Amino acid sequence: RLPREKPPPRPRPPTRWEQFARLKGIRRRKRTSLVWDEQAKEWRRRWGYRRAGGDPARAWLAEVPEGADPEEDQFARLRREKRERVARNELNRLRNLARAHRAGTAVPAAPLHPTGHQSREELGHVARVARVSTASLGRFQPRLPKESSEPPSRSGGRKRRFEPLLGNLAAERSRQLELLRDMGSKKPVLDITRAVNKQLRQEEAEAAAAKGKKQSQRGKRGRRQQRVGRSGKKSG
Repeated sequence: RLPREKPPPRPRPPTRWEQFARLKGIRRRKRTSLVWDEQAKEWRRRWGYRRAGGDPARAWLAEVPEGADPEEDQFARLRREKRERVARNELNRLRNLARAHRAGTAVPAAPLHPTGHQSREELGHVARVARVSTASLGRFQPRLPKESSEPPSRSGGRKRRFEPLLGNLAAERSRQLELLRDMGSKKPVLDITRAVNKQLRQEEAEAAAAKGKKQSQRGKRGRRQQRVGRSGKKSG
């Protein structure tokens, strides 16, 4: 028998639902993918496109729930609830991928807490990992609202774009002349807006750091006084 060239793949870590089902003793049961649709009088899929019963958000009639506002648009409510379900399922999928990626790495990465309290950097890292996990590097995946149209790379860097060799010669000439004029001028090129914004950000960061340091010192002083009080009670 020949030895393996690569080690055997590690088992996939269980998702949150699988952990919950194992804890509660829920067993997966096999269900048929086709069900009988009474309205269409034919067999249709249980989920997905042209499913049995149809999409409630696309129905021509929507029932007003008991106790709801009669002036509320029920079709808009159904569409909003569907978008929320889709977004919640996508968030759970990204959490599972992030958990599996963190468990599969030998070196522990930055802590990603799948509890809904992630920062913007953690969510961006999770979204980038989930997008590049496909074979097309996320080229055919739907875009998020504020995500760039350029597909991310596996290394996380930004892909460089070069100007075409045969392009607008007048624009190229103007760019080269402007570059030579800036290099030949004795006055340094300074972006006032960018410099002011950088200075403001630096001052805000220093103020926040000083405020956090004062709060930590105040908390230490309060704990020290409590300890002194407790020790005095014990000695008395």
